[in-house]
Amino acid sequence: MNCLDGSSGQFGEFRKDDFEADWIKVAECRFSQVYQVKLKLWREKCVLKSFDNNFYSRIKNEVFNIAKLKFKYIISIYGLCSEATAVVMEYMSNESLNTLLASHTLMWPKKFQMIHEISMGMNFLHSMKPPMLHLNLKTSNILLDDHLHVKISDFGLIHWEQGGSETFTEHLTARGNISYIPPETFTQCSSPPGTSFDVYSFGIVIWETLAQQKPYVGCSLTTVLLQVSEGKRPCEKMIPDQRPSECEQMITTMKQCWHQDPRKRPPFSDMVRRTEALTEIMKIAGPMKFHNGDVGQKSDHLRLSFPEHKISLTEKPSSSSDEQYGKDGLLSMLTKKDFGSFKQSLKKEHVSKQFSGQRSILHFTVESGDLETVKHVLSLGAEVNCATARGYTPLIIAILHRFHDTASLLLDHGAAATQGDGDNWTPLHFAAQSGDDKAVRLLLDRGAAADAQENAGWTPLHLASQNGHETVVRLLLLRQTGSTVIKQKEAQGRTPLHLASTYGHMDIVKLLLSQGSDPNATSKSLSTALHLSAERGHYRVVRELLKSGANTDCADSRGYTPLHLAAHSGHVGIGRQLLANRANPDPRTLQGWTPMHLAALKGHEAAVVQLKSHGGSVNAKGENGWTPLHVACHHSNPEVVVKLLAGQADPNLTEDTKGWTPLHLACTAVSFPSVLQLITYHAEVNAMTSAKATPLHLAAQHGCIPIVQALLLNGADRKLQDSSGSTALQIAQRCEKWEIVKELEKDNTVWSFDTSIV
Repeated sequence: MNCLDGSSGQFGEFRKDDFEADWIKVAECRFSQVYQVKLKLWREKCVLKSFDNNFYSRIKNEVFNIAKLKFKYIISIYGLCSEATAVVMEYMSNESLNTLLASHTLMWPKKFQMIHEISMGMNFLHSMKPPMLHLNLKTSNILLDDHLHVKISDFGLIHWEQGGSETFTEHLTARGNISYIPPETFTQCSSPPGTSFDVYSFGIVIWETLAQQKPYVGCSLTTVLLQVSEGKRPCEKMIPDQRPSECEQMITTMKQCWHQDPRKRPPFSDMVRRTEALTEIMKIAGPMKFHNGDVGQKSDHLRLSFPEHKISLTEKPSSSSDEQYGKDGLLSMLTKKDFGSFKQSLKKEHVSKQFSGQRSILHFTVESGDLETVKHVLSLGAEVNCATARGYTPLIIAILHRFHDTASLLLDHGAAATQGDGDNWTPLHFAAQSGDDKAVRLLLDRGAAADAQENAGWTPLHLASQNGHETVVRLLLLRQTGSTVIKQKEAQGRTPLHLASTYGHMDIVKLLLSQGSDPNATSKSLSTALHLSAERGHYRVVRELLKSGANTDCADSRGYTPLHLAAHSGHVGIGRQLLANRANPDPRTLQGWTPMHLAALKGHEAAVVQLKSHGGSVNAKGENGWTPLHVACHHSNPEVVVKLLAGQADPNLTEDTKGWTPLHLACTAVSFPSVLQLITYHAEVNAMTSAKATPLHLAAQHGCIPIVQALLLNGADRKLQDSSGSTALQIAQRCEKWEIVKELEKDNTVWSFDTSIV
């Protein structure tokens, strides 16, 4: 090995025998294999990313320059190992953001922090002269360290090819990047990509992080290309409704990043400032009292409040009487941590002084973190249970800051472990939410009530279950009286099991079930834990609930069963489990929709096939007589149309209100592939609605030449009149679809259908 040591900053040329023999393969894709290895000299884990010979020979000179870049939010490159045609780089213990988003539910402050750190890393790369473009920015190339901080990898390895945009796009698409490629790249222009390319990709990454979903799930490559080119983007509605107000600003930034016009996308230098400001707000807000509404429901009165996590010592006094304490006096001494001067200056009369927000000297002293100073203030007779305007006691402040010794001292001096804030959040609520098991033990030993409910009915067990703190859950269950805690419901009627199931905390789910939690308990919306886990895609939780006797066919207040929710979200594995446990494949919602209707609505063809194979009806009629085929055609999901027709869906069934067939809807939705499939399966091309409109009338109205041609070639009668007496030609003239007019005016013998459009 030619480098000296891990801190030298020199570029290394490694040999295979520089590493210990046990290489662990951690990832493999079409173009590379990734191994966790250990360097003998450094005794340090690192990553060896091996490429095929052609790609390695192209990038090895680039890697030398990339390795010179050192920054907190980009991955460090140590060197090359030519024997393995590999790049040697920094090891990241928590894999990629892509993996994390799929396996854990992140709290909003963590999401904002990660988005900000990504913008920091990209801003650094773009600040190079010339800017270093990533061109491969996606969640799988955003890696995470021990503390879930971000480092960007694989930058600078993709380059614009001389073959132009088509070759470049093919190169990226082969790497699974289709969702991250901006629309201008699909055109046949010869201009190489600029910084706006990475900004677009970052917009998609923001959406993934906020929604914790993958973009364009179930869509074919062609569908994605068409949708993106037409200005369509991942659905904003998939970002949870239960979100802090700051999220709206982040969504605005996201939309600007993926703007159709690359000139209108903001630079990373701008986004760093925006994301930093939003992240700081979230930090100041502290741990969120975040009460989610039931699955699938929007709540106009969603309760989002932010506890006063830090009482600012540098805050400008709000009244003139505070100035002697805040400018050069007692508060200033605490801010500067000049505890000796503070204790010498503090008089007994000061401890009863109220500052802005009804805060006392004791509040400020507890936050300072100095135990001896807190003892001194208490010795002067400070009221240990004094509360701020928001109801925060010194004990709550100590718990929020994890000052365990201070909390114990306050309890020794009579602090009430059961006294809550203005929302009746007790110190135990805060400790449970943050997973502070040491504080939980202390509070329970000093009389804190494990079954205490705050104003919205949440217990500490609800909070610990929601946030995945298994140790805290165990502690709380040990201190419960009978089985009251485990069965308690908050205001929306959810038990701790509902919350653990919603967020996929498998070990907590097993623990709660083992302690007698009812898997069939319902919330006010009649949702069970199985409903919530099935919709969120938590396969292992669903399996555990089913093993414990969860009812597969229970319906919520809208008539949705767990199978409806799994089908709607495209969770085929969960659907398989439910059906294997004898779930009814054709239950009806209050609107008459079956799971197959919902799978067709969202474009999940695999779910459609699965439901059909288990006896689901492809011709079931829902609201207004719509079949799954009607739904798929209306929402332009041609892949689903293919599966339904292959499963013997009737292309000529009419819905109840207007007499529309699936072909009418496909023409209205301008879904050319769906029209072709319907015609192939003998859809009646001259079928009339109740207003006597034929598919040709609708195709003429919407101006799609290929659909008009396909209908005419298959026997559509251009002379038929609708209820107003208009032919398709007259409708095209009225709608000023002049190209359609030309087509309809042609003689029948002139038709030549352009099959290249298929």
